[in-house]
Amino acid sequence: MKIFNKLVHLNEPKRKWVSIIITVLISGILSLWGIYGIGEYGIALFILTPFLIGFCSTLLYGYKNKITRSEAIWIGYTALAICTLALIVFAIEGLICIAMVAPLGILLTWIGSLTGYSLLQKLSASTPSILLILIGIIPLTSFVENKIKPELTSVTTSIIIHAKPMEVWKNVIEFPQLDEPTEFIFKTGIAYPMNAKIVGSGIGSVRHCNFTTGSFVEPVTVWDEGILLKFDVLEQPAPMKELSFWNIDAPHLHDYFVSKKGQFKLTELKNGKTLLEGTTWYYHNIKPAFYWQKWSDLIIHKIHDRVLIHIKKNSEKS
Repeated sequence: MKIFNKLVHLNEPKRKWVSIIITVLISGILSLWGIYGIGEYGIALFILTPFLIGFCSTLLYGYKNKITRSEAIWIGYTALAICTLALIVFAIEGLICIAMVAPLGILLTWIGSLTGYSLLQKLSASTPSILLILIGIIPLTSFVENKIKPELTSVTTSIIIHAKPMEVWKNVIEFPQLDEPTEFIFKTGIAYPMNAKIVGSGIGSVRHCNFTTGSFVEPVTVWDEGILLKFDVLEQPAPMKELSFWNIDAPHLHDYFVSKKGQFKLTELKNGKTLLEGTTWYYHNIKPAFYWQKWSDLIIHKIHDRVLIHIKKNSEKS
């Protein structure tokens, strides 16, 4: 490749920064194409792209030149830092989303840099071809991922309330304004519940759980008074408001995290107590699932805790 041969003849500082700039441009184009062109937040974006950042910058910088392992890691992380800064400056992502993906990005950029360094020691002549193959794999992976249907998963949180089921039931179907949250996670822009209202009674009634970003519209499908309230989710608001200097409306805020249904189950215990369990069924179109599901489950548990503690407080007060 001509670009590799031209880099060889540059002095060290120029070669370093040209390698970083080329890496940032390639990674940026592939990322934007994946997000806005293909509409996919997945392995190509969160696994292969940070690997590419470390791999590409190291290969370009070290091609036919001697570099150390620490120099390979340094140039990979510098390219990653510039890519991250570009996401913020150009209002593509907010701070909290970047913080959530940071562990993956840091680890995979490090692996990419070390892989590039190792190849330079063994297969220096083949590095341009290997880099081209990796660049081609990224959009191909996005196309394949886009065809895979997400799986429905559930999260259940429970609490014991010192009140009888019928007293708890009144505070389950609707509840008044919650106190302002003290949890750090809700200070970052993650949406949280404020109150719940219900229109009607029994099956077919519609519950509105109001969050900071809008309302969940929840038509009731099971109304077993004092025992079970089950509902579908007809409409839902954005899961968060991006923490940023700009007003960001990233694609992943719409139809990438989808709540499908929920329920409250009440079980009468001894001594007039009630076990209250809240369950949410959801899926998300963000991959890898093993990583993002950890974040989703944590956030849903925190939301459940906020609601269940409020129901407990109001039920026991009554």
